[in-house]
Amino acid sequence: MDKKIIDLGRKTGKMLLFGGVYSNLQALQSLMQVAQQHGIAPDNCICTGDIIGYCGQPQETLKLFKNWGAHSILGNVEIQLRDDQDDCGCDFTQGSRCDNFSEIWYAFAKANLHTSSKDYFKALPDHIMFNYAGNKVGVVHGSYDHVSQFIFKSTDWKKKQASLDALNAEVVIAGHCGLPFMDQNKNQLWLNPGVIGMPANDGNLHTWAMIIDDANGLEYQHIPLSYNHATAIHEMRKHQLPNEYAQTLETGIWDNMEILPEEERLLKGKKLELSSY
Repeated sequence: MDKKIIDLGRKTGKMLLFGGVYSNLQALQSLMQVAQQHGIAPDNCICTGDIIGYCGQPQETLKLFKNWGAHSILGNVEIQLRDDQDDCGCDFTQGSRCDNFSEIWYAFAKANLHTSSKDYFKALPDHIMFNYAGNKVGVVHGSYDHVSQFIFKSTDWKKKQASLDALNAEVVIAGHCGLPFMDQNKNQLWLNPGVIGMPANDGNLHTWAMIIDDANGLEYQHIPLSYNHATAIHEMRKHQLPNEYAQTLETGIWDNMEILPEEERLLKGKKLELSSY
């Protein structure tokens, strides 16, 4: 299938980048307040996909996101829901804890989204392009070629280069892996804002997003996002979603590290050292 790519043209001013809302309504509400505090219009807010996910309010979250008017690309979850598939397409190892948990939360999300949600997902692009501070920027979920590819800071640059080349871009904004990071090779950047719906396995309850600014070239900064995690936890437990993920919202620590390379596993429970420029 041909990829759907939307070009937003030249963007200016502050932009808010984020991913992995994961049906976490409270986190999205908090993020919208951050956008308002920084004077960032919805048209300058971009999600890297997976609006839907682990938490307990999929329809409420999607409705709020749509009403807000921010941009988003397709995450693997939206693709699977759009195509009426029976699994989340996260590329978890078959039979792993994440794979088993996903059967529960994905079925819940699928059952609790209005049928009209498919039409919204069908309208989302695979990628977004825009020009910013003299750079051509491309937005991917996992990578250009594979929506569910896990790309971390420790991932070999050649795998990142493949997406940069495919998009003919100087900067890629990516999601999916759940961890915020920045990686640079010469004049090219790979920016992962992180996800707002789950903590980053660092022992903190806040989640992560990113603000970029073109006031002095391309500047970027990861920002912690606090939200009403107690309500999000309550909604998960009320609907009997995997308690292990509810505990992650309570502790800031992932239930397991099945998807993580060794370098990222060693960061468990440690304060993240995030570069800004």
